[in-house]
Amino acid sequence: MAIRVANLRLGLAESEQALPDRLAQILGISGIEELPWRILRKSLDTRNKSNLQFVYSIEATLPEESPRLLAQLKRRHPELHIEPYRPASFHVPEPGPLPLESRPVIVGSGPAGLFAAFLLAERGYQPLVLERGPPVHQRIRDVHLFDKGGAFDSESNYLFGEGGAGTFSDGKLTCRNSGPDVQRVLDLFAECKGKDSVRYEYRPHLGSNRLPAVVKALRQRIESLGGEFRFGCRVEDLVIQDGRLRQLCTSSGAVKAQVALLAIGHSARDTYRMLAKRGVALAPKPFQMGVRIEQPQEIVNRVQYGETPLEERLGAADYSLIAHGRRDLFTFCMCAGGQIIPSVSEPGYFCTNGMSLSKRASPFANSGLVVTIEPDEFGSREVLAGVQFQEIYEGRAFAVGLGDYACPVQRAVDFLADRRSEQLPPCSYTRGVVAARLDELIPPQVREALHEGLPILDRRWRGRFLAAAILAGPEARGSSPVRIVRDRQTRESLNVQGLYPVGEGAGYAGGIVSAAVDGLRSAKAVIAKYAPLS
Repeated sequence: MAIRVANLRLGLAESEQALPDRLAQILGISGIEELPWRILRKSLDTRNKSNLQFVYSIEATLPEESPRLLAQLKRRHPELHIEPYRPASFHVPEPGPLPLESRPVIVGSGPAGLFAAFLLAERGYQPLVLERGPPVHQRIRDVHLFDKGGAFDSESNYLFGEGGAGTFSDGKLTCRNSGPDVQRVLDLFAECKGKDSVRYEYRPHLGSNRLPAVVKALRQRIESLGGEFRFGCRVEDLVIQDGRLRQLCTSSGAVKAQVALLAIGHSARDTYRMLAKRGVALAPKPFQMGVRIEQPQEIVNRVQYGETPLEERLGAADYSLIAHGRRDLFTFCMCAGGQIIPSVSEPGYFCTNGMSLSKRASPFANSGLVVTIEPDEFGSREVLAGVQFQEIYEGRAFAVGLGDYACPVQRAVDFLADRRSEQLPPCSYTRGVVAARLDELIPPQVREALHEGLPILDRRWRGRFLAAAILAGPEARGSSPVRIVRDRQTRESLNVQGLYPVGEGAGYAGGIVSAAVDGLRSAKAVIAKYAPLS
């Protein structure tokens, strides 16, 4: 009989190794060595700063079905939530009847593409993955050279290359949803050189230094199951006949494609333009835009933990904030102990993002501060008006950054006072910074929301949110301004059979885990329709 024991608490001074004895005591048994159990969820209750506690949800399997024992446990431990536990299992449909003329193709090796490829390979479909950038080991070298002042490579950078933008996006594996598909994604991350705790931590985090090994291990598993990867292979056009996909035209030649999963990521602007030219159904969608705020990590630690140096036990503190107003201003992709990075996919534009390594040891904390921009604010009814909207402000930022990817920054207090910063504090951005008026690099909607929302957040932190903070920007790549429209049931493009838009680039996900789940679900749709290759 499987049960779930929730709200089991340990103080910070207690070791997690005490959990088996605590659980045995709760269940009234002499020892738990032979009793199967596992952690389902672990979070930190920070509501009482003087008594921080870890809160666990645990699955345990009792030797026999006993409703009476369950009732006794509930009466004996009213502070806990004890109930039968019957989790839904990860389901993959039976293969469909239609034959495949060629193996399914996956365009892009970000989270959506990799997880779709894994499931298809596992089920015998021998997928072909086309990635415009290089393998992850070469990509790391290229990114490091760029950080040191080297030339920008439009196919190997923080956004393009094996693993997609997720490889250098901090490695946060948080997801608003739950269920067997989410759990399968987290399990696979743990199996592929991640860490076991990502299966159950409330805010699992791998770090940008750990993600490349995970990406490579997942690719190797796909290859061992019959999948193939082609790097440096950019999809440049589609051949569509009678409303059905027939072929992909790539930088390395033509590829026959009866089925293709488009996992292009949210910054493949050239691919969006090609899809629009070919008449693939697209629609503008809301997206987030703003700036990135950076503060000393020590300030964040003291606000979140109090004066006790709990970061030695808990690691660098993070935060999630929202200022409600005429337009809500909210934090996004908070990187504790991290650094600001350039989120750039093509020459002539500049945009910020953030990341942190697994130890979160940087003296800086940074976070996106964004608002939602609606399609009727793009200034045009064109389907790619949101992309053009991004490019206007990213182009201005590039020019202010002296055409060399310097990061425009301004003290937060100077931004609110409408003055340029005469002196700038240290910043984590490695290619150098330039003093700028950020109100000239962001749209009026963002400027107004910042002027209204920043004082609200500062009051919440009793004057510590802004005093030592700088703003950098613009931040415009948090989500895609375009949706590649698909049918809700079949998950295929509305007007091109065989084309499956997936992940963040298609406008159906927002983060590593949600993109991976979207890839899994579209792979399931392919499996349900087609038989595997013989």
